[in-house]
Amino acid sequence: MSAVEEKLAELGLTLPEVVPPLASYQPAVQSGVYVYTSGQLPMVEGKLPVTGKVGAEVTADEAKELARTCALNALAAVKSVTGDLDRIARVVKVVGFVASAADFTGQPGVVNGASELLGEVLGDKGVHARSAVGVAVLPLDAPVEVEVQVELVQ
Repeated sequence: MSAVEEKLAELGLTLPEVVPPLASYQPAVQSGVYVYTSGQLPMVEGKLPVTGKVGAEVTADEAKELARTCALNALAAVKSVTGDLDRIARVVKVVGFVASAADFTGQPGVVNGASELLGEVLGDKGVHARSAVGVAVLPLDAPVEVEVQVELVQ
């Protein structure tokens, strides 16, 4: 077990199976020393635990937890390409998409769920640049989607 997976276990988390693609793409690809994940939905055992817009059917706190799940799914996607999460030198960028009710403006707080999980698991290597974007709708009516870019140890 890698040090990163040991840290996940310490936090009471396990790395899930990679979420299978919903269309024609790969969950993650490596280019040089970087791994780019596709947008990760908050799938748990192949299902979305909740659907809808944040600020309407889904609370900001629920969405923040879902963003954590997205980040965990992103780590699984990274491992599927690298074979070992200990190869992560740092998280470079996180982009979070939040399906938002018309008057919802708390996207940064929602995406903090992903950012905080990466920090808890990877420490200083989890500090990253980030965008938090409100959108009208996401695939399968998911409330949140997160993509991650990591740099690998050379």
